[in-house]
Amino acid sequence: MRPRAPGASISLRLVLVPCPNATGTEAEAAAPWGQFDRIVPARHFWRLLLNPGRYGPWPSRGVVVFLGGDQFWTVLLSARLGYRHITYAEWVARWPRWNDRVAAMAPAVLDQLPRRFRSRCRVVGDLMADLSDDAKGRDPLPDGLWVALMPGSKPAKLRVGMPFLLETADRLAAQLPDCRFLLPVAPTTNPDELLYFSGAANPIASGYRGRIRALLPADAQSPWRRLLTEAGTVIHLQEDLPAHGALSQCSLALTTVGANTAELGALGVPMIVLVPTQHLEVMQAWDGGLGLLARLPGLRRLIGFLLSAWRMRNHGLLAWPNIAAGRMVVPERVGPITPEDIATEALEWLQAPDRLNGQRDDLRRLRGQPGAVAALADEVRELLPRALSD
Repeated sequence: MRPRAPGASISLRLVLVPCPNATGTEAEAAAPWGQFDRIVPARHFWRLLLNPGRYGPWPSRGVVVFLGGDQFWTVLLSARLGYRHITYAEWVARWPRWNDRVAAMAPAVLDQLPRRFRSRCRVVGDLMADLSDDAKGRDPLPDGLWVALMPGSKPAKLRVGMPFLLETADRLAAQLPDCRFLLPVAPTTNPDELLYFSGAANPIASGYRGRIRALLPADAQSPWRRLLTEAGTVIHLQEDLPAHGALSQCSLALTTVGANTAELGALGVPMIVLVPTQHLEVMQAWDGGLGLLARLPGLRRLIGFLLSAWRMRNHGLLAWPNIAAGRMVVPERVGPITPEDIATEALEWLQAPDRLNGQRDDLRRLRGQPGAVAALADEVRELLPRALSD
């Protein structure tokens, strides 16, 4: 995060909105950034709409900037506060009638808008593309062939991802002893939660061979804490945020489906995306109204299974780079896959540098040029009252 200008007269507030994919810890994760005068958790969103004054005095003029979630919530918030509104749209701008501006990730967003609203839209590019600039100049990883393990950040994904990737790491390390492992700890989770989902408290873990023997402290040899498996595999925990510098140096990532595929794509990190469908009944980290239904007691198992199966059948591309390209750029392994399958495939990739470089080049071509953050900031500045934006 960049420091705010001393004496800035702009009040910067983060309002989190209801989202079925949220963990509930996003406000706590954002607090250490030190960028916001106030953070409103998602559980307080409706109270904020009913009575904004409960959350401090609000300036009479302002701008609501939509960066993620359901676009309608920020339309409601801007109307309630009487502020202007800009939506950053990755795939589609859903409420252009109520948007003062639309900042589009790609020309396809502009093309989908009704003609009368296109003058409000500017293609600024992919915000994720600026991650590559942020990653430059970070401390280099120790020598070795590094593989990133990304089991997810929400319980529904960690429940499957942790035991699956622990066994995968053990199997890969046995075949490739020089391989080293990095697990970036998401800001909405922590090592204790990783241990929990790797142990006996997680029924799914009993179906996998990977076990954690110890959580090792940082020491003179390693600046990070580490997981040590029963098989002797060491997994380095990257807890310092952001993890872009370390991630960008990995040769390959093994990752669950989700926004982390966009992050890896922006950093140009080759990946294998994993969706082990033998655990569909617990993989309810989907969005939308049906995702909410899948969490209802009694109906959860049946609807969760049907919803997930429908998504697998009808949405062939799940990873963000593949969705953006409209074709398979990174491999998606969907089905009753096993750690043995994935360890074997990862080994094949790691022993084929030309294939890795080919995927890396494809990802770099997709991400576009850096500069989207500055372009979006320019759009927000244009909406601010002139006295504040000078």
